[in-house]
Amino acid sequence: MRKLVLILGPAGAGKTTMAKALASKHGGAFLDMDTLLRPAAEAIMTLAGQDPSDRDSPFYKTHCRDLGYRITMDAALENIGLGLDAYVVGPFTKEIAEAKWVETELSRIGATVHDVELKVIYVYLSEEQVYRQRIQERGLPIDHWKLNNWDDFRHSLIRREIKWHLDASSILYWDNSEMLSSEKLQMLERFVYGERL
Repeated sequence: MRKLVLILGPAGAGKTTMAKALASKHGGAFLDMDTLLRPAAEAIMTLAGQDPSDRDSPFYKTHCRDLGYRITMDAALENIGLGLDAYVVGPFTKEIAEAKWVETELSRIGATVHDVELKVIYVYLSEEQVYRQRIQERGLPIDHWKLNNWDDFRHSLIRREIKWHLDASSILYWDNSEMLSSEKLQMLERFVYGERL
């Protein structure tokens, strides 16, 4: 059965590293919202006279955020429609609070949670300081606003509950504070692939 793997959580939690490790070993489409939205976001922000590397300000959230999710999910659904597994990476902060979001998305390709296997990994860190350290260490231009406005940004780091109508066995909350060892990767693989390993 085709598989949709959603890897969610705050900035700096290690979502992309985890998704790449799984996708590179098992194949399928790898779709990172930051990567897919970047050209459009930079163009929109530049045309509006805003910082093209901004990914956190109210202006960005109003004019670019939802576009990023639409681009990313359209690409994921297209791959799922072809019978391919898809790994999708993004915060999904607003979406996880909408109970029927998953069903609505799958309905775009005439699918349901009964014919697409959903696996959701919510990646988080146990301490705020670890987020800040990792965000500083990766040194990305898109993180300047976060670091310069930490008191505002830090509220986005709270661990959120996923409200989607999925069986509990389809959702994993993963504390990624320690390095992703081969043993930890195997645990994630067992969650995603089960007996297929």
